[in-house]
Amino acid sequence: MSAPPPSPQPDPPSAAPPTPAPSLSKPSTAPAVSKRRQQAASGSFAGAVLRWTLLALATSALLSRAMTQTWVWGYEGKWTNPAKIRDALFPPKQLEMTEAQLALHDGSRPTEYPLYMAIDGDVYDISDGGMRNYGPGGPYHVFAGRDAARAFVTGCFKTHLTHDLRGLTPAQLATVANWKKFYSNHAKYRRVGRVMHPPIDPDLPIPEPCDQGKPQPPAGGAKVV
Repeated sequence: MSAPPPSPQPDPPSAAPPTPAPSLSKPSTAPAVSKRRQQAASGSFAGAVLRWTLLALATSALLSRAMTQTWVWGYEGKWTNPAKIRDALFPPKQLEMTEAQLALHDGSRPTEYPLYMAIDGDVYDISDGGMRNYGPGGPYHVFAGRDAARAFVTGCFKTHLTHDLRGLTPAQLATVANWKKFYSNHAKYRRVGRVMHPPIDPDLPIPEPCDQGKPQPPAGGAKVV
């Protein structure tokens, strides 16, 4: 009797792939280092530009002071006036005054009342530099302490010292607007409020032109200072 065949043996388990050993090297920091170098270079360039700009401005100011006795090469504009800059940053409360209150600001008592004038309702403080021309005895004293807008375009300084603009042409009204811009943008003068005029009676006659009247030049070429 023959021996039984041997029992089949299971295949040996396949060997598992070897687990890779952990790397002992650190991740590459090259991108981070490169970014920091770029930021440092950018900051250094910006700092250099700022330093050279400040140096150029300081040099220009010193040269201007030595040659023109001013810091800005003789330029006079509203943004060279500290009061204008202050008003732009911190707008003051605008005044509202009657004609009688405005009349107190004619320059006769400058220590009590600043020198004011008005054009078409807008009141301007002209104390800074205006006393010579608008104060008592000055060539334009007729405009101080009142709203004489009509006289600015007609030149009738005796009969047109009024805010009554009835009957003026569009071109004349545009001249009034230009004068208001002139005083608003003046290097020294400042708009400080409004004068409250009583309503004009429409039945009153329009002021008649005067023979000696000579219209004032447009504000752009004005000689008034």
